[in-house]
Amino acid sequence: MRLIVFTAALVLVVFHLALVFSGLVPNLVSRPFHLALTLPWILLAGGQSNVMRISGIALTVLGMSASVWIAFYHQPLSDQYGFIEGPFQISVAIILLLVVLETARRAIGWPLPLVAALALVYGLWGQYIPGEFGHSGIPLRSYLGTLTIAEGGIWGSLTGVSVNVVAIFVIFGAVLNAGEAGQGFMNVASAAAGRLKGGAAKVSVLSSAFFGSISGSASANVASTGAITLPAMTRLGYPKRLAAAVEAVASSGGQIMPPLMGAGAFVMVELTGIPYTSIMAAALLPAVLYFLAVWVGVDAYVTRENLSGLSAEDRPDSRNVLITSAFFAVPFIVLLSGMFWLKVTPQYAACLAILTSFVLLFFNSSGMGTWSDICNRIENAMLNAARQVAMIAAIIICASIIIGVLSITGLGIKITSLILSGSGGMLWPALLLTALACLILGMEVPTTAAYVICVSVAGPALVQLGLEPLQAHLFVFWFALLSTITPPVCGAVFIAAGMIGENWLKVAMTAMTLGFGLYIIPLAVIANPSLIRLQATPVTALIAAAQVGIGLALMSFGLIGVISPT
Repeated sequence: MRLIVFTAALVLVVFHLALVFSGLVPNLVSRPFHLALTLPWILLAGGQSNVMRISGIALTVLGMSASVWIAFYHQPLSDQYGFIEGPFQISVAIILLLVVLETARRAIGWPLPLVAALALVYGLWGQYIPGEFGHSGIPLRSYLGTLTIAEGGIWGSLTGVSVNVVAIFVIFGAVLNAGEAGQGFMNVASAAAGRLKGGAAKVSVLSSAFFGSISGSASANVASTGAITLPAMTRLGYPKRLAAAVEAVASSGGQIMPPLMGAGAFVMVELTGIPYTSIMAAALLPAVLYFLAVWVGVDAYVTRENLSGLSAEDRPDSRNVLITSAFFAVPFIVLLSGMFWLKVTPQYAACLAILTSFVLLFFNSSGMGTWSDICNRIENAMLNAARQVAMIAAIIICASIIIGVLSITGLGIKITSLILSGSGGMLWPALLLTALACLILGMEVPTTAAYVICVSVAGPALVQLGLEPLQAHLFVFWFALLSTITPPVCGAVFIAAGMIGENWLKVAMTAMTLGFGLYIIPLAVIANPSLIRLQATPVTALIAAAQVGIGLALMSFGLIGVISPT
């Protein structure tokens, strides 16, 4: 069984890498195979009841069969232009939609698939809704066909991002983390900040920024770096609520820190048409400012609590830092050199970095690894990559149903009009409405899905009111992140509080104080667009960042109420 699972993971990884090197593959081939390869990792996951296991097997067989059928008959299906012919194709369409909904439900719970199901119902019977939010009615065969045999629903552009870009970078992160890179992040952070006042907390901030830049997941960030930093902070006498809050807030910033930034950044490339390198450049200064605000907040707390840094025996020696840092520095250099020097696509550069990281799996900080260690690392890399690709695919493909229905029915345009009329045609009220929508939706669905749904309906309204497209997208993306630290649903806080054994609400209150930059910086991007123009006008961008940074530092000290005992 272990060999079967490893082989399945290896096939998934090789398939996605091969897509990058093989040139153009029809979308109705690559995207259905992407779904087919990811279904078993969600539907056949362990620890399920007999009923769930049996239904999972049935859904996996049906879903994989339907997906493979789409791939093999993609040419004649393309000639149908999204119109289903015959009861068999109707059955295939219904199976695909049900499998996608159930896969998302098992992966992340009810909220997102429930929204997608309501969207499907609206598309079917929305013509019976009176007023402007009804639609004129859509023929069933055209409706199902657009969603399942054309590129307007589950095989749409969002799924293309999952297949061609997100999966590649997820594989990169998994291979990188299977080796010594994680320890390298911790060693660099400990050497840089460990001796400072409140060093353990500042190590958490730096290591979370480093690790989060490749994981792109607040939860994964807390679980990984928190396993090291939380015990260290507790041992040094940090209050549990502060230790957990520091880890949750620092980990949440991983999704906004270049070079990877998680799945949302790659979706942004598709939705805006802006090159990934430009989005990285635009996101860099706001991300640095966020971690600056967290750093200043930590400094304020440790000054008030009189907390010490890491002891000398807890800090790594210079030789160890230099050696272990190479395990993440070399792949990062390959990645960035590919994008900025060789001028290849981000996914091609990531493939080169994956190959580099794979070679490094054969080594550890003391030299060549043992054969057993190497095999375990390769196995862990493949399994983690497959699970993470499957999780993101479940989210994105389910969200694609919603986007497809919005497009087919014209509901997105109607909601955009509602935002424009509700705000009275003024920008800041529209931003407030959008921020509230992002916060509420982010409490129920993952960050990427919340961003996609919100920007699809609110983005056009914000652009009409005068924002640049990238401004609007970054604003929505940042506010979709709020739920990671904002009650009542705050995933990063829940995990950190559980790991350290503290009341989650206390942790959340402290986290909101430390992470207030998450609420302020998106507004600064709107008020001063120079902040995201580092690539075009670097001097102006740096001046704007300095202004905002000073304001954030003063606000942080003011919020925490510290009188520094110099």
